[in-house]
Amino acid sequence: MSDDTDKTRLRALARERRRAFLSMLDPLAHRLAFKVIPSPLAQRLADARIVALYMGLDDEAPAQRLAAPLQAMGKTVALPRVLDRLGSMDFLQWRPDEPLQPGPFRTSHPDPGEGPVVPDAIIAPLVGFDRAMNRLGQGGGYYDRAFARYPDALRIGLGWSVQEQENVPADPWDLPLHLILTEVELIEGLPE
Repeated sequence: MSDDTDKTRLRALARERRRAFLSMLDPLAHRLAFKVIPSPLAQRLADARIVALYMGLDDEAPAQRLAAPLQAMGKTVALPRVLDRLGSMDFLQWRPDEPLQPGPFRTSHPDPGEGPVVPDAIIAPLVGFDRAMNRLGQGGGYYDRAFARYPDALRIGLGWSVQEQENVPADPWDLPLHLILTEVELIEGLPE
């Protein structure tokens, strides 16, 4: 079992490195990052009907940029909706031209419409990651619970390359990712 202070320290370090990296990144390179789905990822998403993204906050990797390429592939795109402070969330269908509603913790989500959908792939934000496919998130457990709730969904982390760490401590409830996409590479791990 990991020590929470280790994760807290690693989160602070990863956020600092991410901020420094983005302050030095060419604005054009930033605008172009994550606008294309690499063919190995497209192949892994071939059978997915519903792909859950997130709206990047602050200096998180902007997952919303993947919406148009996913729709061009015939995928339904969904965004998370935070339900409570206990780490519960579900996913709602979203089209990039639709307005979002404000949610808790500076989140935003689509109108509930026809209700929650079940994602075949979940693209999650990263604070940090390692080559063992461990993910360091914000610490609220929202994605850990979503991964457990949708065990058949492909688990994909999205982040900047500078967020890679040598070793991310993993607790028993932390499910490893299948793939990690950064602005420079697609890291493949576990088979789905």
